[in-house]
Amino acid sequence: MRNFEVTFIVDPVLSGDEIKSTAKTYEDLLINEDCSIVYKNEMGLKQLAYPINKRNSGVYYCIEYKTENMSIVPRLELALKRDERIMRFLSINLDKFGVKYNEDKRNGLIGKKERPKSTKDEQKNVAPKVHPQDLTKIEGVGPKIAQLLNGAGILTYLDLSKATVAEIKDIFDKAGSMYATHDPSSWAEQATLAHQTKWNDLATLQDKLKGGVAVSSEEE
Repeated sequence: MRNFEVTFIVDPVLSGDEIKSTAKTYEDLLINEDCSIVYKNEMGLKQLAYPINKRNSGVYYCIEYKTENMSIVPRLELALKRDERIMRFLSINLDKFGVKYNEDKRNGLIGKKERPKSTKDEQKNVAPKVHPQDLTKIEGVGPKIAQLLNGAGILTYLDLSKATVAEIKDIFDKAGSMYATHDPSSWAEQATLAHQTKWNDLATLQDKLKGGVAVSSEEE
């Protein structure tokens, strides 16, 4: 039997159940083709090295499997390529060294070496970890939308202030029709004020908004 490994990245805008369902789709495909699953690794949400489809992060999965049926490999790759839920994938034919490396890594024989303590100068050069801010303070952004934005890499008021209306609507389109009625046209302006901690100015602006949309004098 030949050993293969497939790694794929699932769109983080999908719900948790949809992400798990996507991964199971390909696990079931392999099992139904009499492949033997050696190991599956749910690596979770990770930052991308570069943006893909306007996403800065993705949910990583890796499956190592054995098979005698070589035709499953191109069919699996074609299914991954056609799946809009999959942002990227990589399929590898593992030689004996690759198989041994994976086994040693799972058994803790590779990696996890103790890192030397960094000096104060080195610590100064380390970029601080970005912590998500409460985007629900933006008029029109509720908890579910905040979660969608975070999944797409929009974590802070500064991130939101730089996002265009088209980019945000693209996130909504990926998430489903239930978000089609939301209007993010004022979010960048609100987020700019929040980033600058101009809370009084933000409150004044939000008094003129309803659901994140400017209210006309007739509506008032």
